[in-house]
Amino acid sequence: MVIASAARVTPPNRPLFGRVTPPGSKSITNRALPLAALSEGVSRLTGALKSDDTRYMAAALRQMGVDVEEPDDTTFVVTGTGNLKRHDAPLFLGNAGTAVRFLTGIAPYVPGMVVLDGDAHMHKRPIAPLIAALTALGVDATAPTGCPPVTVQGSGRLSGGLVKIDAGLSSQYVSAILMAAGRADAPVEIQLQGSGLDARGYVDLTVTAMRAFGGAVEQTGPMSWRVEPARYVACDLAVEPDASAATYLWAAGALTGGVIDVGLAPEVFSQPDARAYEMIRAFPHMPSQIDGSQMQDAIPTLAVMAAFNTTQVRFCGIRNLRVKECDRINALSTELNRIRQGLASEEGDDLIVNGDPSLTGTSLPTQIETYADHRIAMAFALAGLMIEGIEILDPSCVGKTYPGFWDALRTLGVDVA
Repeated sequence: MVIASAARVTPPNRPLFGRVTPPGSKSITNRALPLAALSEGVSRLTGALKSDDTRYMAAALRQMGVDVEEPDDTTFVVTGTGNLKRHDAPLFLGNAGTAVRFLTGIAPYVPGMVVLDGDAHMHKRPIAPLIAALTALGVDATAPTGCPPVTVQGSGRLSGGLVKIDAGLSSQYVSAILMAAGRADAPVEIQLQGSGLDARGYVDLTVTAMRAFGGAVEQTGPMSWRVEPARYVACDLAVEPDASAATYLWAAGALTGGVIDVGLAPEVFSQPDARAYEMIRAFPHMPSQIDGSQMQDAIPTLAVMAAFNTTQVRFCGIRNLRVKECDRINALSTELNRIRQGLASEEGDDLIVNGDPSLTGTSLPTQIETYADHRIAMAFALAGLMIEGIEILDPSCVGKTYPGFWDALRTLGVDVA
């Protein structure tokens, strides 16, 4: 049982070996749910993630008139008619950024007003570029602060045309428009503008998911796509394990000199965070510079590992980490320095971690602030495998994407109290 206030991780002082299957991919689950909702027929999503983020998505879809059943712990059965209904109350999405952006994208298909809101953390997560893109497609959408709450006056339809999106802050803006475009009245051409696209692999995930549901989408250039109008069709979809969650398990093995099997070979994953495996495998000789632009959710894992590396590691291409559940660059720097001053620093949007293998086996009693961020909690649990006295505050925040994380460590023989 997880203690509500803090979780103390005791170093196992031995290599960790074993097999732990991570939960289903959040990225794939939260794409498949709205696509199934827009489809006609019954879709069965197996191996899906059941966590705070996906439950917020499923609950909101139910409020929009979609039949979403959960026959077991890893399955969603979605019965769609291709139509969405108006719900009188705001759709509350906690701090599920993926859910609020993807649902904002499909909200125009609701005939009437839709308000999408969340908690205090959500009110700091930017969504203005997505609002601008919807406006360019003729949608009446507003977010006065540039962050949720969002109000969409839907007509039940979406016009086609050319839309330019600034995806410098999040690839999810592109994914939201792509998925919505599959039901538009006419072709939609999407072009990127501004500073480019980080986390490109997540857009590829979106395209793959759309095609699974019968979507007609083609990439027309390095940073452009064309979506032809088509009715989404229900399908059965097996969701692969979550690659971001797998990084904690791979890292637990590498740090302790063991091996953790996650049930799927790293090269088989379709999710971009699986690329982090190569960096994890290189420990304790990680590269001196790691470009995190295409594996952003894996950076907290790699940054905490880097504290025990033989040499310094600079993480670049991670500016988007400043607008995740928290400012992850600052959180990582602050909490590494809480363990021992001088372990990390920030240079612009780069994070520098000064590796020191002599940290292993030391006793440095430290309470790690998690900022209500699941990835900060799980990443710093790795430090607890190597250093005596590490306590993770607010450990229940891992429920956002990996509710069984602490139990997974226990199955490996790690004492978590």
